[in-house]
Amino acid sequence: MTADQILSYLHEVATELDPTGVQHVIVVVGGALLAVRGLRDSTMDIDSVRRIEPELQKAINSVAHRHGLSPHWVNSAASAFTPDTLESAHCSTLKDHPRLLVLGAPLEQVFVMKLHAARDRDREDLVRLWAAGVFDSPQAAVDAYWNAYPDAAPDEYLVSYVEALAR
Repeated sequence: MTADQILSYLHEVATELDPTGVQHVIVVVGGALLAVRGLRDSTMDIDSVRRIEPELQKAINSVAHRHGLSPHWVNSAASAFTPDTLESAHCSTLKDHPRLLVLGAPLEQVFVMKLHAARDRDREDLVRLWAAGVFDSPQAAVDAYWNAYPDAAPDEYLVSYVEALAR
């Protein structure tokens, strides 16, 4: 999905919901957010750190069926990597519909999440985020990481890894 498709499909999800009821919240992180921010061309799914309620899931499934998307095109799998420092108040609004609020996590938070996940496939995104200027120095990124994940296992090579990303 491109940035335009992401936003269009999320608009369809919002309009698919009944006109009255609570406003559901999706906090977008990962590749979808990078695509929306112009740091990546596309993504396969939209990761949220917020739980997806059954009513919202039903609307997501309807849009998936209509467009031939994966049943998990919007998911909350990223919630396992939610940093302690992520606050909704610091997120940007990507879509504000009476029934669906779509927030974008701060890029600094996405950087530390991808650093914490430590998957090979995240390295390119980490480089893109670094190039976007999310941190002033590798040490600042590592300090943000330890604040976000205070219980993470010690890693004496973390600064060196971030320095390599910065190069």
